[in-house]
Amino acid sequence: MHRAAIVSILLTALIAAAVALGAARPEKISPDDWPWWRGPNGNGIAAEGQTPPVEWSPDENIVWKAAVPGRGHGSPTVVGDQVFLATADENQGIQWMLCFDRATGEEVWRTEVHRGGLTTEGNKKSTQASSTPACDGEMVFINFLNNNALHTTALTRDGEIVWQTKISDYVVHQGYGASPAIYGSLVLVSADNKGGGAIAGLDRESGEVVWKHARPDTPNYASPIVVHADGKDQLIFIGCDLVASYEPISGEKLWEIEGATTECVTSTVTDGEVVISSGGYPDNHVAAIRADGSGETVWRHGQRVYVPSMIIKGDLLLAVTDDGIAMCWECATGEELWKKRLGGTFSSSPVLAAGHLYATNEAGRTFVLKPSRSGCEIVAENELGNEVFATPSICGSRIYHRVAEVVDGERREFLYCIGQN
Repeated sequence: MHRAAIVSILLTALIAAAVALGAARPEKISPDDWPWWRGPNGNGIAAEGQTPPVEWSPDENIVWKAAVPGRGHGSPTVVGDQVFLATADENQGIQWMLCFDRATGEEVWRTEVHRGGLTTEGNKKSTQASSTPACDGEMVFINFLNNNALHTTALTRDGEIVWQTKISDYVVHQGYGASPAIYGSLVLVSADNKGGGAIAGLDRESGEVVWKHARPDTPNYASPIVVHADGKDQLIFIGCDLVASYEPISGEKLWEIEGATTECVTSTVTDGEVVISSGGYPDNHVAAIRADGSGETVWRHGQRVYVPSMIIKGDLLLAVTDDGIAMCWECATGEELWKKRLGGTFSSSPVLAAGHLYATNEAGRTFVLKPSRSGCEIVAENELGNEVFATPSICGSRIYHRVAEVVDGERREFLYCIGQN
């Protein structure tokens, strides 16, 4: 047998073994948890059976309200009886991980992850804590930009730091906001930046780098997301003018095509046949890319869905544009089915629960929509806080919502638990 063929067979066997090993280490979470960015399936959809309220106010359907020190745009992660949140005090130069009691909102612990090394550069909307934690039921993982580099840190659920790994140096353009993902035995992280970044898989017990790929030296803000498309799990990564697919455990690059714009923020979704790329600089685009590696762009539009991630419900692709228009396309063809102006500017991503789409603008107004193929009904509009950039998390029929309010002339952050009183 030719030497190259033998090497190919051995490589295939090693990859299969790595995949099997990763699959043998499942996460210890329940259907009532929201364990990482975009929820249990990484698609912005709450688990079946969740019935969160559609109406609330500062005095209605509020289970608890907890003060959050510092500032951040990362979303709450909810596992078991704990709620995890990243934050940063820019005056003291501290980046923290926080833990709250899920039932009462009481702060359980506060762990200093970094002191000093914060940057003042970047977009005025960015923060030093814009990443959402991921929890596998045993440890909590968080990304922080610190001292001109991107670091991933693992903590126990009691707040003790287990390990910390530098992913790459980082040259700030707008800021950093990508969140870690968990797949099998690994934590998947990204650090695209103007200095040339990386995407990597870290062993979640030790923090050791299992695989790593260098990325182009262009700014980009997307989070790694694993989807099941074309009959297999794929880590899809958009931005830097590319749409790339990796085998999540081995890191093997499955395919890569030109198909995105340079700067993307959203997390991709799939219907199993195509993956969706969207971005906002230098071009506005929403595109459906065939997930089989053929390089085919099935359809492409010029809407600006730059920051809020999208949702696929059945054969419908749902989105809220940055400038406040709810839109619906047929996922397979890209045909526009309807659009409805909501109002305001949106950075928070919509979340789907019990057939309702929850979409919050930057001024703190949450629109509760009931979308269908034929149109979209606005069920309720709810005001909470004066500023919202974080995406709400929905689990256990409750909504966990990070908002900022002006109190005595000072901006302060709070974490709300919204549920039926």
